[in-house]
Amino acid sequence: MLTILGFAMIATFLVLIMLKKMSPIAALVLIPALFCVFVGKGAKLGDYVIDGVTGLAPTAAMLMFAIVYFGVMIDVGLFDPVVRGILRFCKADPLRIVVGTAVLAAIVSLDGDGSTTFMITVSAMYPLYKRLKMSLVVMTGIAAMANGVMNTLPWGGPTARAATALKLDASDIFVPMIPALAMGLLFVLALAYVLGRRERKRLGVLTLDEVLVEETETVLVGAGAGEDVAKAGGSGKDVTRAGGSGPGVDLPDEPGDESFQGLDPDRPTLRPRLYWFNALLTVALLTAMIMEWLPIPVLFLLGAALALTVNFPHMPDQKARIAAHAENVLNVSGMVFAAAVFTGVLQGTGMVDHMAKWLVDNVPDGMGPHMALVTGVLSIPLTYFMSNDGFYFGVLPVLAEAGQAHGVSAVEIARASIVGQPLHMSSPLVPAVYVLVGMAKVEFGDHTRFVVKWAALTSLVVLGAGVLFGII
Repeated sequence: MLTILGFAMIATFLVLIMLKKMSPIAALVLIPALFCVFVGKGAKLGDYVIDGVTGLAPTAAMLMFAIVYFGVMIDVGLFDPVVRGILRFCKADPLRIVVGTAVLAAIVSLDGDGSTTFMITVSAMYPLYKRLKMSLVVMTGIAAMANGVMNTLPWGGPTARAATALKLDASDIFVPMIPALAMGLLFVLALAYVLGRRERKRLGVLTLDEVLVEETETVLVGAGAGEDVAKAGGSGKDVTRAGGSGPGVDLPDEPGDESFQGLDPDRPTLRPRLYWFNALLTVALLTAMIMEWLPIPVLFLLGAALALTVNFPHMPDQKARIAAHAENVLNVSGMVFAAAVFTGVLQGTGMVDHMAKWLVDNVPDGMGPHMALVTGVLSIPLTYFMSNDGFYFGVLPVLAEAGQAHGVSAVEIARASIVGQPLHMSSPLVPAVYVLVGMAKVEFGDHTRFVVKWAALTSLVVLGAGVLFGII
């Protein structure tokens, strides 16, 4: 019964948000509460929620201060050189813009943090998508898939969890998987090319002169925006009120000026004299994260405080920067705590355990020698419907034990277990995805409808390449 109710709860949640019958926050809270009553454990709902919140509180804290830190770094211009390089490549060609989105997301993903990747990618690319009237779900989908493939880096999380759960060396899992993961990344780039061609066919290739004739107002976006966007006279064009200081589109004053930018190069928050300090601070922060010198939430808390103090020594300026990022902080942290209700009920009632056991028990006996392949296939839906912690510490050991009974090594099972990450990064249980859709102003249901099929296919490409190369 718990197995059926668990799948029914997840299906109800996905259907309601994809049909836009409920907001994600409301669905994450109300649906599990209702199913908790159905299970007959309504009296323990409070305990389940508190357990869920306690488990996700460090993640919420990390995201809150990570948004402030990287928002400040975007404000002061740390990432402007990378963004300018990508934008020079993109120009006003929809195909190049979509491919550029994949490349930028993959590069920034090297730090191992999804929230960072999405903040920088959206801040850089959103103005181009908005200005050229391109599909924003293409941007969020491509960014999520590129980050999902790169999330398998040893310091990204899943590989380390698999190594810990099965007592293996992370390098033994990751290094042999590099060719398969490279194929996954190439597939994302190929998909970006195909989707870019589709956008180019729909919109055509515009010159900057044509863009300027069509629209002359500036759209501010990103973590430092903070301005109100209103519809002008029902015309459907975005108009931003003047006076903002956040990153935005810098349109040329004269037609033919090729200075089409994604981040305003003249914004007053720039700190060019402190560029190398900010670069070294960010490198030191990422190094400390990789070396695990301190817990990640503590590192971002210290980093955010130091970045604000050095770059904006005057109190009014600090308050202005915090206020500029407050909306993103509130949206993301609120979504994380709402997700804590969902995960708390899933785990507390035992639904997750029953669902995992049902799936494992229904693996045919004849598939025993192919448990690595089975693990790879199961990792795609399981890492979408449950947290990485739940899958790697709860389900993976069971799969590894079943594999070893049929002569399949634990390291092969571990390698197969990471192939579901391209889809996992769009799971409603991943806090970073709310940073992505929130900053891109995309409905979570729209993002889900678009990305699920392509992300699942990306995971299958990685799995197929692993089998073809003899890695899995």
